[in-house]
Amino acid sequence: MIDDYFLPSWIYLAVFTVFVGGAMKKILACQLSAVPPLMALVGATVLAERLWVLCLPALLLLVPLAYFLYFLYSCMRAPPATLPAHGKAVLITGCDSGFGNATVKHLDALGFEVFATVLDRSGDGARDLQRTCSPRLTILQVDITQPQQVQQALIQTKDKLGLKGLWGLVNNAGVCVNFGDAELSLMSTFRGCMEVNFFGTLSITQTFLPLLRHARGRIITISSPAGDQPFPCLAAYGASKAALNLLMNTLRNELQPWGVPVTTVLPASFRTGQSGNRAYWETQHTCLLQSLSPALLDEYGEDYVSETKDLFQSHASHANPDLSPVVDTIARALLAQQPAPRYFAGPGVGLMYFIHSYCPLSVSGRFLQRLFVKKKLPPRALRKQADCELSRSLHNNNNNNNNNDEDSSGEDKLK
Repeated sequence: MIDDYFLPSWIYLAVFTVFVGGAMKKILACQLSAVPPLMALVGATVLAERLWVLCLPALLLLVPLAYFLYFLYSCMRAPPATLPAHGKAVLITGCDSGFGNATVKHLDALGFEVFATVLDRSGDGARDLQRTCSPRLTILQVDITQPQQVQQALIQTKDKLGLKGLWGLVNNAGVCVNFGDAELSLMSTFRGCMEVNFFGTLSITQTFLPLLRHARGRIITISSPAGDQPFPCLAAYGASKAALNLLMNTLRNELQPWGVPVTTVLPASFRTGQSGNRAYWETQHTCLLQSLSPALLDEYGEDYVSETKDLFQSHASHANPDLSPVVDTIARALLAQQPAPRYFAGPGVGLMYFIHSYCPLSVSGRFLQRLFVKKKLPPRALRKQADCELSRSLHNNNNNNNNNDEDSSGEDKLK
């Protein structure tokens, strides 16, 4: 029986090997969104059908074979060609701390001419950059939500660049000022996130696009997986990043004829800014409690809000303090001959997008809840409701038991 299927079986094995090897390549490259769902379905169908024909040892040997083939491919593949950094000018926003500050230092060391925007030119972050970077660095005091300051930065940049143009714009500036359920978040919180993360980035991108088109440069934007996936208690931040992601995807299509690539970087969880500062979370917690109406606070409960604060603080304290995965990704996108539309920076982001793309919403939702904010305490109103239902259930059970006892005693009397 096996002999009748010998040739077709090995054809199926070859197809399945290519499928597994391709899947492993995508997984290791963290670009899982490029895997067609139809290909996965065909591969699973072929596997199920051939299991009835092929012996199990042959199937088990297939997986290490795919790993081995991909290992050989990785060893034989030449490293991607990169462009020289010397003579290229890059503008980076939000360089007081975090990703922006670290990226300025790295790009300056590579030989870029860097224009770094900061909120406070006399602050610790700006002084640190002036002390550690080369004379090529230009520091600009810019609040990207203020059009006049953005225009002034354009004038200063053009004066120094002359006719050279701008090779890269790194949209890094952003804020995450909220934690808590969407119902508990103020409208000013939503507007604040949109003002910086979306409108501010849009303003500086539009302003510097003529310089980028002139140099056939590129745009790199630091976004967040929260813009694509419904992270609990991050509605305001996630909504602003979702708008930003759509803007960049649109710009990618519109700027393609101009030869200006647009790339989005999606980082994992890193400790940046004030996220590791305990006092920061306490202040946010106090402000949130003061902003809630008495009725809403009674519905959710102060202990519910406090638990959210503790969970955010714990998550931030365990975040990775090493920012090099994001910094290296930005540099790679700036120097690649053909930068990818998006990069996953840091461990776990590729898996997160794979689950979000190919698993049911119920599965991906539970995954995010367990990964990010593992809330155990329900809102106070739901707890009261559950207690009432439990009491009612116990009362009904007692009544049923009493009725059963009365029926039993009546039957005894009749006997």
